[in-house]
Amino acid sequence: MRNQRILVTGGAGFIGSNLANHLATDNDVVALDDGYLGTEANLDDAVEYVEASVLGEELPTDVDVVFHLAALSSYAMHEENPQQGARVNVEGFVNVVEQAVQDGCETVVYASTSSIYGNRTEPSPEDMPVHVNTGYEASKLAREKYAEYYSNFHDITCAGMRFFSVYQGYGGSEEHKGEYANVIAQFADDMADGEAPVLYGDGTQTRDFTHVDDIVRGLELAADEQLDGIYNLGTGESYTFNALVDMLNTELGTDIEPEYVENPIPEDVYVHDTMADNTKMRDATGWEPQISFEEGIEEVCAQYQ
Repeated sequence: MRNQRILVTGGAGFIGSNLANHLATDNDVVALDDGYLGTEANLDDAVEYVEASVLGEELPTDVDVVFHLAALSSYAMHEENPQQGARVNVEGFVNVVEQAVQDGCETVVYASTSSIYGNRTEPSPEDMPVHVNTGYEASKLAREKYAEYYSNFHDITCAGMRFFSVYQGYGGSEEHKGEYANVIAQFADDMADGEAPVLYGDGTQTRDFTHVDDIVRGLELAADEQLDGIYNLGTGESYTFNALVDMLNTELGTDIEPEYVENPIPEDVYVHDTMADNTKMRDATGWEPQISFEEGIEEVCAQYQ
């Protein structure tokens, strides 16, 4: 992508800042963020920062491409305040896309979630039945339906990217997320400090851990190819939390046993296992993950060496 004017909502957050910084090399990039889950310190000088809410008026949507990543992005945030979760994740999406359409933008790429697949130890294709057990999942599925409406009624492309467990580590832009950062970042930081990582249940739950650099490449390709519809961004491989701890011990040179605690999230809503089927994205764009899990763990731990 070159010589485009681009808006990234949630642009000072974890994934948003990585995307904005990457695109700013060859494009005019505006990062919009309200500062709740993001910080301007994540952004390079080449990125224009606008502190505003996605619920606001007169947003900087006079652009060629909108990447809508702004969201309240966890189960806990939505259960604490379901009304606010719906306002930000659903109304905020509609508000941004509506203003973009009015300004003539024809390409939207937005963040959905793999959580709506539920527990899956087999690869999850985009066309399988999905369901929601939490307000967070409901808000992301609502985004997908509104995107379908905008694509059909307004003749723009809206690509919904279902992310699978995105990580980078505290050496990147995750540190400001604290308790909401990926477990890889949290476990690595605890273990580097000699503390036991806290695992829910028995540690056999699995995740398709996907490095943020691969996510950024997928988002850019989705815009370049003007994709429409729903696409998975995940590696197609999964690892247990126990295996993750073992790999972190090896890379950090530690020998720390995890602490197992009762899962505070109800079992009927907790997503125990995830794995992407990335065939659709690969066929559409040629995208494949380039950073292996071993390489990603090395990168996460490098700051502690």
